[in-house]
Amino acid sequence: MASLYFKYAAMNSGKSTQLLQAHYNYLERGMHPIAMTARLDHRAGEGKIAARIGLDLPASTFDKTTDVFSFIRQQHAHKPVDAVVIDESQFLSEEQVFQCARIVDDLDIPVLCYGLKTDFLGKLFPGSEALVRLADNLEEIKTVCWCGKKATQTARVGCDGVVVRSGAQIAIGGNDMYTSLCRKHFISGEARAIMPVATKNKSVA
Repeated sequence: MASLYFKYAAMNSGKSTQLLQAHYNYLERGMHPIAMTARLDHRAGEGKIAARIGLDLPASTFDKTTDVFSFIRQQHAHKPVDAVVIDESQFLSEEQVFQCARIVDDLDIPVLCYGLKTDFLGKLFPGSEALVRLADNLEEIKTVCWCGKKATQTARVGCDGVVVRSGAQIAIGGNDMYTSLCRKHFISGEARAIMPVATKNKSVA
């Protein structure tokens, strides 16, 4: 039976990499998955899911006006859909999470949502909060703080390297703006910049 999945983590945990692998697994078995991502996150170009390891995937986009259930139902009527994978699912509205649940319950199509659980202040995004309540399966994708402990929080860092404690909940950015921290260093505000892999070990093949 189909299920609604929420796979969550802090920044730089490999969420998009896992999504790309899941999408490929369906394709490899001759199945038809549909990928979606938030329209407002166009760091890799609009309608594209990109992983830090250099892979990317064209995707349909959603914004606050998108009826996710109607979109997938229309696609399913044209060509049977075997799975829906959604990147940046924290940007779904509560209503859209209920629509994802309807995709599972009414169309019997699994929906795999990947995203952040909390914002830079440690508060749940509306979409993440709804997914925590409604998902059949919750899975934490683990990453590490600069100290080596498990990172559970995403901190926003200013150009001076200081952790930001106020501002709009949504501000699109990557390693230039965000870093993953354990609870201790999130609370204390001790952040360190993430060095690109290539500068740390240029011999990696």
